[in-house]
Amino acid sequence: MADLTRDSDRVLSEARRLRDDNRAGGRHRRVAAQSIGRESRKLKTRHWAVKLRNIVIALFAIWVAAGVFGWIVSGIGFMGVMALIVASIVAVAVLGNYPKLKVPQRADLTRATDARQLVGRTELWLEAQRPALPAPAADMVGKIGVQLDALGLQLEGIDQNHPAAREIRTLVGETLPEMVDSYRRIPTHLRSEERAGATPDDQLAGGLGKISDELGRVTRQLAEGSLDDLAVKTRYLDYKYGEDIALPSPSIKDPA
Repeated sequence: MADLTRDSDRVLSEARRLRDDNRAGGRHRRVAAQSIGRESRKLKTRHWAVKLRNIVIALFAIWVAAGVFGWIVSGIGFMGVMALIVASIVAVAVLGNYPKLKVPQRADLTRATDARQLVGRTELWLEAQRPALPAPAADMVGKIGVQLDALGLQLEGIDQNHPAAREIRTLVGETLPEMVDSYRRIPTHLRSEERAGATPDDQLAGGLGKISDELGRVTRQLAEGSLDDLAVKTRYLDYKYGEDIALPSPSIKDPA
């Protein structure tokens, strides 16, 4: 009887989880579509621009072919017009959905050749993982996206072998995805169970928080050089132009 009760509780728990997942499906799709950073948004915009170009080329080819055919046979008639419309709709539907935006794999993150590519790929990868993460971790992913944008701009101006650049590649290309993948391998019904004083949900949010703190530290470290340069230039300008220069006033002679 006790086993039957436990089985019933487990079935009810799974049913509630499936119900909640179905209810949250729309939210998950909206979250997945949101960009967490500027570089991922640029990649998506470029992808949609290619799709639009393909649609325009296909429609142009279809209508030109229909025009040439109609000129040869002295008109395409009603059925030809309907076929032309259907072909145009099919072309828009197919080319509007394909090709799909390719989500980078974990191995692609470490193969990025420059800072902007690393940031863009990491942001796209994180966006694909975010719907499966608990709310606190998903919010932290958004914060990390903003930090990655700032770091991408900073890394463009330094040598890719700079210690800070190597540290970012390790942190973003290895540590971050390993943490998210480790969490996703945990069965859903175990993610909220406490173990060693914390649940996997809490551990993931805490780990992402530490990564965010480290990204912030590296950002400040990279900014120190620019801040020092700005301070030196400001002191130089104060030294050179800080005091007012007395200009001789023009003498006005009395015409009398």
